[in-house]
Amino acid sequence: MPHSLVLNLLPQSPIPPGFLTGRHLHSLFLSLVSSVDRSLGDELHKNQANKAFALSPLQRIERRRSSVRYQYRKPIPGGTPCWWRIALLDDALFGNLQQLWLNLNPNQAWHLGPADLQITSILGTAQSTQPWANFCNYAQLYEQASETERKLTLQFCTPTAFRQRKYDTTFPTGNLAFGSLIRRWNQHSDLEFPRELLEAIFPSAYELKTEIVRDPRSQFEHTGAKTDPRNQFVGCIGQVTFQILGNVEPVTLKQINALADYALYAGIGRKTTMGMGMVRRLPCKT
Repeated sequence: MPHSLVLNLLPQSPIPPGFLTGRHLHSLFLSLVSSVDRSLGDELHKNQANKAFALSPLQRIERRRSSVRYQYRKPIPGGTPCWWRIALLDDALFGNLQQLWLNLNPNQAWHLGPADLQITSILGTAQSTQPWANFCNYAQLYEQASETERKLTLQFCTPTAFRQRKYDTTFPTGNLAFGSLIRRWNQHSDLEFPRELLEAIFPSAYELKTEIVRDPRSQFEHTGAKTDPRNQFVGCIGQVTFQILGNVEPVTLKQINALADYALYAGIGRKTTMGMGMVRRLPCKT
């Protein structure tokens, strides 16, 4: 069962930008896992492929900001309320971490670089003020999916890119975006979807731009020298509306719509365990 959990956090001291990168948040997640299951934490650390979770960047709670921030140039001050999304894609991982969710100690400090964080609460159900918290099992995702809707709008909230052979590409074609989703769906769900459904999905409208996420620790940032490509991630953000074209059976329409809904949990593309490829479905404009 996919879960999208939102942790409300309170840093006790400033968090420097260099410790707000995806790799540090990835390490924080592994620390949470290891606190209740050391062997599972070690397993997740060693297994670099096909991980059953996705993370968001750390977010300041700001009333006027609805977009997701994925890069910081200044520290987050101590005492600033923040939230952080952890998506879990299978029941086994959620079950192994259940002790953490049920026995939450708000006085326990978790470390993100030099800062201590307190987890003040965890949201696991849909909230009017927090669109990233939710849960739904795979059977329900499929049953609730439309078998008539042919337009699907996805919002790419953090930079998203795809690996093609040895290189990255940033444009989310139907084959790349939904190929990423169907791969994760078939890995973690008992309801396997055929890859042939990708042949019917095409982008029909988009508002995209490319963004570069740099590692603030890079020496190149401080010397003014050209940025080392190894210390940056280039991806797209924005919206894409996909159209399902051709003579497509209702069952195929239902499967594609289920995958679009699944994006909230699974993310799309590369480095979803480090905050990239954070995607959600939006209502299509009529």
